[in-house]
Amino acid sequence: MAGTVARVTEITARSDTSFEDAIRVGVERASRTVRNITGAWVKEQKVELSDGSITAWQVDLQVTFVLDD
Repeated sequence: MAGTVARVTEITARSDTSFEDAIRVGVERASRTVRNITGAWVKEQKVELSDGSITAWQVDLQVTFVLDD
């Protein structure tokens, strides 16, 4: 019986620009270390504030990758 097995790992990424940029930064960085990434799920979003203004955007990502045979 053929099949695949995947693993999910959680990472946190931060950007000074936006949530979208934080996601991109996280996925690009994970791709340099982890092979066979098939998707990512944004588990949580957070902003950092200073004097009422957003100074950083942070995401917790669950990254899915298929294990090698």
